Amino acid sequence: MEIIELLLQKGLVTSGQIEKAREEVKRTGSKLETALEKLGFIDGEDIAQVRAEVIGAAYMNLSDYVIDAELLSVIPEKLIKKYNVVPLFKIQEVLTVAMVNPHDVEALDAIRRASGIETIDSVLASEENIQKILDAHFGVAKTVEEIVKTIDKEHPLYSKGGLSEVAEEPPVIRLTNILIMEAVKERASDIHIEPEQDLVRIRYRIDGILHEVHTLPKKLQSALISRVKILANMDIAETRRAQDGKIRFKLDTKKEVDIRVSTFPVVYGENVVMRLLDRASVVFGLGDLGFSQENLAAFKKIIQQPNGIILVTGPTGSGKTTTLYAALSSISSMEKNIITIEDPVEYELPLIRQTQVNPKAGITFSNGLRSILRQDPDVIMVGEIRDKETADIAIQASLTGHLVFSTLHTNDAPSALTRLIDMGVEPFLISSSVIGVLAQRLVRTICVKCKERHVPAKLLLEDLGLDTQGEFYKGSGCGKCKNTGFMGRIGIFEFLLINEEMKKLIEAKSSSDQIKKKAIEAGMRTLINAGLEKVKTGITTLDEVVRVTEIER
Repeated sequence: MEIIELLLQKGLVTSGQIEKAREEVKRTGSKLETALEKLGFIDGEDIAQVRAEVIGAAYMNLSDYVIDAELLSVIPEKLIKKYNVVPLFKIQEVLTVAMVNPHDVEALDAIRRASGIETIDSVLASEENIQKILDAHFGVAKTVEEIVKTIDKEHPLYSKGGLSEVAEEPPVIRLTNILIMEAVKERASDIHIEPEQDLVRIRYRIDGILHEVHTLPKKLQSALISRVKILANMDIAETRRAQDGKIRFKLDTKKEVDIRVSTFPVVYGENVVMRLLDRASVVFGLGDLGFSQENLAAFKKIIQQPNGIILVTGPTGSGKTTTLYAALSSISSMEKNIITIEDPVEYELPLIRQTQVNPKAGITFSNGLRSILRQDPDVIMVGEIRDKETADIAIQASLTGHLVFSTLHTNDAPSALTRLIDMGVEPFLISSSVIGVLAQRLVRTICVKCKERHVPAKLLLEDLGLDTQGEFYKGSGCGKCKNTGFMGRIGIFEFLLINEEMKKLIEAKSSSDQIKKKAIEAGMRTLINAGLEKVKTGITTLDEVVRVTEIER
């Protein structure tokens, strides 16, 4: 029996979850089990246990297993790392090892020859737990705390001279690498290195929320920040002005992560923010972003138009770039010339010509857009409309037969139209060019491992017009979600289509409230209503929707 069939039979996954995982497989080329785990539908240990049953192997959960360090010397380190094998115990002349594939004949023969032990028994364990053990014992990823202790005992860095020499010390290199690897593992989007009066605070932004993860001794501040600046090709001697840089960090032989680094002088030193951009991450399909069926159908239809402007609005970190990339990917083809100008390019998209703003080289959104128009484009994406000049060029591009995508920082969809008027753009040009506005937010999704029934405050339910007898859920907190109750995020959307009535309101310079009222009458679902739908279906919590749509209350 196949692994997926058995997972279904045991009720560990649903057919709907498998279909979503298949879509992930199409985009990433990963195994179906890997996609199920990545999407949070099942735990890696459950997959390992079922795999063992399918292939007829013994299974062992190594989560809390204490490994005999001396036994690790029985097999050469090179082989242990090559085959991801962990020696568990030896009874008389029989050595038992844990492996991801316990039927790997080549690996078992190599272990037999190298150890001199004739009988090798093997059990199946999850790749994650095997890797944890190897990391802990071979220094691939010691904890931050252990490295700090090592530095205190063996490397009095604070007494050394030049910053560049200190930043190249092995413990500092290892500390920096581990902070990055740990952040990637925890699904963080940003690492914050924050100097305080007597310590250095490390925070990770996970699912949009900052979490303090480490506090480091103040004496490590200069060494750590200098190491990051060296990796990002920054001037380590310059500490009084802000700097920007980029790091391409190799996690292993197959996976790389791009890191945008920003330093900023503050009272107690330099504040560092590192934005993690996973190069292996594939842009989501439009169907994965969280659209309602109605909005998805309408949005798919509008992005197929030959010309016009489509605006995506929302605050920083609301997922606008992801939505734009998903839209461009869905209409990309050999027959279309799609060109973007971004600040910066976050992910590389096949078949799409991408460039980024570079003021030092004279490339801004406005003059970059002018140059793009001479490149015979069909579709253009402008990272953001920040001024009247960029808006005017984008509008002219749309009126001369181009489909233009861009973003604005506004609270809701109707406000995007009045923002353009405030910039000085003629209302008749806006009504002639803008064909749709999408406002969005990201809400955290409830962890499927610790999801449980929940009764929100009655007053809050009544204020929002919800049935007090309805079913509501929250995450109680578990190891999988780091006791937050949430795992991952999904979008909520407000989609405004520009019809004839909307055009009249724009040309009359109507307020955003007037436009919003008419749009709701025409069927537009507001952000708060889109969020409440996610609450009713058990995807997120009421508090989470209220948090991200505060402007709506």
